[in-house]
Amino acid sequence: MSLFKKFFGSTNDSSDDEKDTEYNPFSSENIPVDELFTLNFKKNGGKFLYCENLNEVKVAFEDILAENDWFETNVMCFEPKLYSLLDENKLTYSATVEPKFLLASCESLIADEGSILFSSNQIKQLKPQELPINIIIVATTSQIKVSKSDAMSHITKHYNKNYPNNITTIKYFEKVKVEDFLHYGSTVKNLYLLLLEDL
Repeated sequence: MSLFKKFFGSTNDSSDDEKDTEYNPFSSENIPVDELFTLNFKKNGGKFLYCENLNEVKVAFEDILAENDWFETNVMCFEPKLYSLLDENKLTYSATVEPKFLLASCESLIADEGSILFSSNQIKQLKPQELPINIIIVATTSQIKVSKSDAMSHITKHYNKNYPNNITTIKYFEKVKVEDFLHYGSTVKNLYLLLLEDL
């Protein structure tokens, strides 16, 4: 019911109340968590590639390299489990040379805001503004959480006291036309997500 009608009344208050509680198929409450993440992630400017298996992850990774001409370049990567993707494509991961992009996994994908949650396991002690502008993330569908609080609960359970530090999110993946207070201090990244189905 509108504020105007609350103050001045209406002869048809019951029908307005019914309209307020009607089922809305486009409400975020009615969307599965994976779809909600995808919608919000794309709305934030992220590039999303769904992969059914590891072979599709490799193909999608090579497509990104080809699209951006990133073959035979230096890459920032702190996770040995991802080195094979780099080695297969003759990419170096040296800390002394300026990297073209960051290749990383993540702690969680947060559906209600379309953001990606990192920790020191993926980015060491670097702040988002210290990371390369280009980022490629390899994640799984089981990492999608509804909210930040769900993601933090998962970290608490998963690491059992050996908690990672430097927990941070990146939410904006393209420059907004009009900045407002919500975007103040945020770091914009050109981000690709390779999402592997594991459920």
